[in-house]
Amino acid sequence: MDTAPLPAPTGYYEWDPNEDDVLICRAVRAETHDVKTFVFAPRKGRHFTYRPGQFLTFEFEIDGETIYRCYTISSSPTRPDTVSITVKRVSGGPVSNWLHDHFRPGMMVRATGPMGEFSWAEAPSQPKYLLLSGGSGVTPMMSMARSAYDLAEIRDTLFVHAARSPADIIYRDELDFMSRRNRSIRVAHICEEDSPHEAWSGLRGRLTRPMLEAVAPDFMERIVFVCGPAPFMTAVREMLKTVGFDMTRHFEESFNFEELPTQDREAVEEAAEELSSQVATYRVEFAKTRRVVECPENLTILDAARRAGMRLPSSCAKGLCGTCKSKKLSGEVEMTHQGGIRQREIDQGMVLICCSRPRSDVVIDR
Repeated sequence: MDTAPLPAPTGYYEWDPNEDDVLICRAVRAETHDVKTFVFAPRKGRHFTYRPGQFLTFEFEIDGETIYRCYTISSSPTRPDTVSITVKRVSGGPVSNWLHDHFRPGMMVRATGPMGEFSWAEAPSQPKYLLLSGGSGVTPMMSMARSAYDLAEIRDTLFVHAARSPADIIYRDELDFMSRRNRSIRVAHICEEDSPHEAWSGLRGRLTRPMLEAVAPDFMERIVFVCGPAPFMTAVREMLKTVGFDMTRHFEESFNFEELPTQDREAVEEAAEELSSQVATYRVEFAKTRRVVECPENLTILDAARRAGMRLPSSCAKGLCGTCKSKKLSGEVEMTHQGGIRQREIDQGMVLICCSRPRSDVVIDR
C-alpha cells in the first residue's frame, strides 16, 4: 500500500508552514451541542497534503499567554483547499472553551504540521479495517472514512463509534449517509443513555466483547484503529489482548493534555531507577510559576517537572508535535526533536522540553 501523503494535483503549490504558518478560519460549524468544527485555509493560494489521521499543532494567544495544542485533522486530503479540526468543549479547558466562545471566521492562527503516524496509510496492506472511536476520538477515523468515500475505495471498513447519548454522536448524519452510498463502509453507533429528545434503540452501554462480536464477528481478522478517552482505549486494548488478538495489527492515538500516559509514567519511573550519584544534576527554574526542580542530565526537563508534580502541556513526548514548546530564558540544553520545532524558533530561544536535557542550570519561561 502506498504510504505517501495524497499528492496535490499538478500545478498546485503545497502549504508549507516554514514559509507561512498563518491559517485563516473560513467557517465554524456546530456538530453537536458541545462540539464544533473549525475550517481553515492558507492566506496564500496553497493546498494541503497529508495522510488521513495526522494532526496539526496550533499556537493560540489567549489572555496574553501562548498555548500550544495538537488537534487531529478531521477533513480529508481529497479536498486540499481547506483543512478542518473538530473540537469538543472541555470543562475548564482554556483552549476548547476559547475556541467555542470567541473564535470566528476571519480570525487567524499559527499552525505547523501535518505530523503523526496514526493512519491506515502507514498500516500493513489489509483489506479489512475496524475503526473504534469514543467521543472526540472520532476525528482521525473520520478523516480516513471521508478519504475512502471520496476516492470510492473498496475497503471493508467497519466504523464503530461510542457516545454518551444520541445527541453526542459526532458526524452522525454524514456517517450514515456515507454508509448508504458506499457499501464497503459500515457504521455502528453505541450510546450509554438516551438523550432528552431521543430514546436510543441501538447498541447501549459501553463497548464490551459480546457487543464487539455482534457488530464485527470477524474482528480478529481486521486491522484495528482506536482513538478516544484513555479509559476507552485501555478497555479496548485489554479486550483484544484477552482474546489473543495480534497486537501488531492494533494502532491507537490519544492527545490527553491533563493525564500522563501510562507509558510515559513507566518511562519516568525507569529513568529514575537508572539515576546514579555520578550523573550531573542541574537546577531548572520555571519563571512564571517560580517553581524550581532538580533535573539530572539524562532526564528530560518535562520528565523532571512531572516527577516534581508539575502539570505542563505535552502530548507526543517525542519532539514531534510541539505542544510543550517553551521559551528558554537562559542556560544550555541538548535537544533531540523530530520536527516539532523550526530552526527559526530554535534561533529565537525556543525549546521542546519533552526532548531537551539540561547541560547547565536552565530558566524556562513557564
